[in-house]
Amino acid sequence: MVTGRTKIAIVAGEPSGDSLGSGLITALKSAVPGACFLGVGGPKMREAGCTTLYDMVHLELMGFDGLFGKLGGILKIRRALYRKFMADPPDLFIGIDVPDFNLSLEGKLRKHGIKTLHYVSPTVWAWRGYRIHKIRRAVDHMLTLFPFEADYYRSQQVPATCVGHPIADEIDEPDTRQARHQLGIGAGHRVIALLPGSRRSEVMKLGPVIVDAVKRLHREDPGIRFVLPFANPRVEREFYRVARGIDELPVTTYAARSRQVLEACDIAILASGTAALEAALLRKPHVVIYKLSPLTYWLVRRLRHVDHYSMPNQLLPEPVIPELIQDRANGTNIVHAVNGFLRHPERLRQLQEQFARVHTQLRRNANLQASRAVVKLLEGGE
Repeated sequence: MVTGRTKIAIVAGEPSGDSLGSGLITALKSAVPGACFLGVGGPKMREAGCTTLYDMVHLELMGFDGLFGKLGGILKIRRALYRKFMADPPDLFIGIDVPDFNLSLEGKLRKHGIKTLHYVSPTVWAWRGYRIHKIRRAVDHMLTLFPFEADYYRSQQVPATCVGHPIADEIDEPDTRQARHQLGIGAGHRVIALLPGSRRSEVMKLGPVIVDAVKRLHREDPGIRFVLPFANPRVEREFYRVARGIDELPVTTYAARSRQVLEACDIAILASGTAALEAALLRKPHVVIYKLSPLTYWLVRRLRHVDHYSMPNQLLPEPVIPELIQDRANGTNIVHAVNGFLRHPERLRQLQEQFARVHTQLRRNANLQASRAVVKLLEGGE
């Protein structure tokens, strides 16, 4: 039986992982009263009760963008965590996402008898499939957000549980009218949401592209209103640095509130990532755009096993979300994709029905399911 003396190490490296870690810690406090948590995280995990040895901002990295400037510090943190956990072993180590950081640490700890659980599947089914061998050596149990991922891991002899997606648990039936009222958006306008990403590197590459698309859409239909939430002040500063001419356009900005902005819009233009899934769960058609450094994109093209980047396209019966990647992410193509939705309302209705089915599939009370899997592993199960 798991006791209150249980010590759980947990490492997250991004805002989405901070949210997952916070929810899991809260659920585990009920399942294992008195358990203590320490590791790497952000403000949400600290608020939930995790003692953070390092802030997750030190681990943020996207592909090879900024790699050489941060790699030394990241490796130093990983070595320090290994020494810490070897000197005072936790009952369980949980790595949340950031697989390039966590899997190596998990593998070393597991060799010394420390149980390991990885939360959020690396996209090994999508690219860099050779990583499955490393995962099999490093991980006692994998928690996935999507059903097809758990099936894949079990076929590769890795114990896995699909817990569903916490965002699907948080989102109820969307209310566009109420969201617009709360954001101060008047009735009678078409509303397009703009989400350039939460990382500086994303905003730097996508900001000019988004401004170009907004200019073109505004010329076609001056009645369209654009809404733009910023993940944090740093992202806002970077956006205004690269997005020349944005002040001359009908764009209303918000501090955070990205989910509310998505709920209020008719269509979204967004960076590939969690925002695409969030838009789908809110029943919102969207256009996915993304730009990587040339080296990262070259590697992705060589090592990928799937044809689509956006998770909604993996979950839908057929991939119907426009994906504009690298050079295809330009104003002309974005306008064409947006008009493909605006001019075909029947297509919008069909897509919204498909999104509703995806929502039902992923709504499983993820925090509770994840905490049960953790307790089972602590009690000696797989």
